[in-house]
Amino acid sequence: MEKETKVGMNRTGMQMAPIQGPSQVEYAQTRPPHPVEGNEEAIALLRASYIETAPRVGSVPVPATGKGIAETAVGKLTGKNPEVLFDKLGERAAYERSGVRLYQAMIGRVEVMAFAEQTALLADLIHIRDEEYEHFTMLSEIVAQLGGDPTAQTPCADISAVSSLGMIQVLTDPRTTLAQCLQALLSVELTDNACWELLIELAQEAGHEDLVPQFQKALAAEQEHETMIKQWLRKAVMEEAT
Repeated sequence: MEKETKVGMNRTGMQMAPIQGPSQVEYAQTRPPHPVEGNEEAIALLRASYIETAPRVGSVPVPATGKGIAETAVGKLTGKNPEVLFDKLGERAAYERSGVRLYQAMIGRVEVMAFAEQTALLADLIHIRDEEYEHFTMLSEIVAQLGGDPTAQTPCADISAVSSLGMIQVLTDPRTTLAQCLQALLSVELTDNACWELLIELAQEAGHEDLVPQFQKALAAEQEHETMIKQWLRKAVMEEAT
């Protein structure tokens, strides 16, 4: 795999075809789309009707234990929605599980790349992967302690899994460079940090102050992950540029 950004035969721009390019533009301008009923406004109205009538993406499972039922009942009596906390706990668990897979994919890439700081980067990636797994385990245990089912995929967990598909494609594409993969991981870590901050606030609002120290510890770890990936990305890009 080539590790550097190089000039090559990229033929996606019109400047590569100074004669054919303008003729293509002229062809498009003189041959508008075939007339059909409707326009952009009609499309927007149709989409709006779907948005108004569509159900949610999945649902938070009904508690299967007495403790979970009690947790939900108490929340409802106080005018709160405890299912939101369960949904977000499920989301974080799914995200951390995906994080383990992403970092394992990155480790596999780095192991077959020959460069001076390979050992140091591998050590950092393994450290981050292991902490992502610890976070996943911790979240699963908390969901179970609250009377929920840690194996259930909540709506936000579903969306999280879909969102991670693009990242795994970047990290498993044999053509992507080290810097490009690190850029993808930085996006993952930025999202991770913001979501842990929100989960801490949500736990406090739901009256689960006992969970906050564990979440704050996880947030501190994620902040460290962000700093590490940012430093490695900067180094990779600057080495390419010089």
